[in-house]
Amino acid sequence: MAAMRDAHSSLAEEDCRDLRFLVFGGKTGWLGQSLVKIIADQAPACKVIVAQSRMEDRAQVKKELAETKPTHVLCAAGVTGRPNVDWCEDHRKETVRANVLGTLTLCDVCDEVGIHLTIYATGCIYSYDAEHPLGGARGFTEEDAPNFHGSYYSKTKGMVEELVQPFLNNTLLLRVRMPLSEDMSAPRNFIYKIARYERVVDIPNSMTSLPDMLPVSVLMAVRGLTGVFNFTNPGVISHNQCLELYRRYVDPRFTWRNFTEAEQARVLKAPRSNNMLDTSKLEAMLPDVAIPDILTATENLFSLSSDRPHDGTSASATSIPMTHEQITEVKFKEICFACKYINTRSIRENPEFVILMKLYTRKAEAIGQPALFRAPRSISRCKT
Repeated sequence: MAAMRDAHSSLAEEDCRDLRFLVFGGKTGWLGQSLVKIIADQAPACKVIVAQSRMEDRAQVKKELAETKPTHVLCAAGVTGRPNVDWCEDHRKETVRANVLGTLTLCDVCDEVGIHLTIYATGCIYSYDAEHPLGGARGFTEEDAPNFHGSYYSKTKGMVEELVQPFLNNTLLLRVRMPLSEDMSAPRNFIYKIARYERVVDIPNSMTSLPDMLPVSVLMAVRGLTGVFNFTNPGVISHNQCLELYRRYVDPRFTWRNFTEAEQARVLKAPRSNNMLDTSKLEAMLPDVAIPDILTATENLFSLSSDRPHDGTSASATSIPMTHEQITEVKFKEICFACKYINTRSIRENPEFVILMKLYTRKAEAIGQPALFRAPRSISRCKT
């Protein structure tokens, strides 16, 4: 059996020559823009094109497909509402046009011309119940019927998933939930959202770490996989656990208050989905790819964040010991994970990261594991 690798390494080793990705949502969408960047950075042999047509306009879509000649289409477009899904309650026509008509039109056209389509859908179509209790070990599988219809957004998403079934021979549908990013200033980042709420519930949920999972999605598309997949990191993490990490890495003086779901319901237009998704199908389909559990993934995101604590010191400097003696093997592996993002501006401009990188490189040599990481030239030339 081949050794497991992270998705970044696996994607880099795939033969992506002659592949052309057309990304819907890449012009203005957070997810779509992230996909465009990941393909450009991690699969440079691929051609990535940002779609200009509106998905619900069949003629426009067919024209753009004919002109751009993609081998793969990625659909990260749609509406979730601003600032949240409550927007969809008052804008139902717009929600249907984008989330239902647009997605189905794109699905039908891609099937008609034989182009592989990946749809970034949602896992917010379930809610804990008697068979899948809060705190239990059983998560919702891809075969479970949706049981959450509390928000109009979730209704449209559940509707689309059912209608897409006849096209799954050509379509990959990925259920994303509560997406997380290392950019703590991104308004769509789930952590950014809850850090700015006056009060939050504290419920374990399946979530999707985008830096981990978006490369996985591109890898799945390259391999031509189809069907429905729960697309979250394994395991669950609660609101309070996310905010504890925010306090540790970003703002040591940060505080928050909890309230119950019943209290939350009184201030929202629509209920929210809370669930744990079973990721065993995804993991079985990609036995060569290591996907970190959500607790590990979330802490890794904070270690990559460029945000600083309010006292002016660096989050990475306060959370990771700076003396050579305190650099452990575990921390070394964490920094190796961070090295995958060495080309991002937030990392390049972080002097503490440069210092740590050189220390960890020396530690690697000391513990006899230099092959785990090779410092880029930009780091080896830095003075510390």
